Amino acid sequence: MTGRPLDLLRGTLDVLILKTLSHGALHGYGVSRSIRDRTRENLSIEEGALYPALRRLEKRGLVTAEWGTTETGREAKFYRLTQAGEAELEQGVEEWHRYVEAMGAVLGRPGG
Repeated sequence: MTGRPLDLLRGTLDVLILKTLSHGALHGYGVSRSIRDRTRENLSIEEGALYPALRRLEKRGLVTAEWGTTETGREAKFYRLTQAGEAELEQGVEEWHRYVEAMGAVLGRPGG
């Protein structure tokens, strides 16, 4: 990681969770760890943000949850992407690509 961890922009967390779950079912800590690892520790999701987001996504029907056992033998809720979640992810990724392009147009591109 270089510098301090980045703050998430509004709406980012849901897309990150949905994308992470598109690779397969995970428990909450697994989601957090995956995001942290994939971003080389530039993004760290606090429990106080992660679990309310997972509950919100579940309530919206974008993920389902069922109890299972972790690799360490603990009981945990495992979250899985639904078909509606896949569609929401596709839309969210498209919006983020547009956002990045717009920001790049204003701020300039690295090395450009």
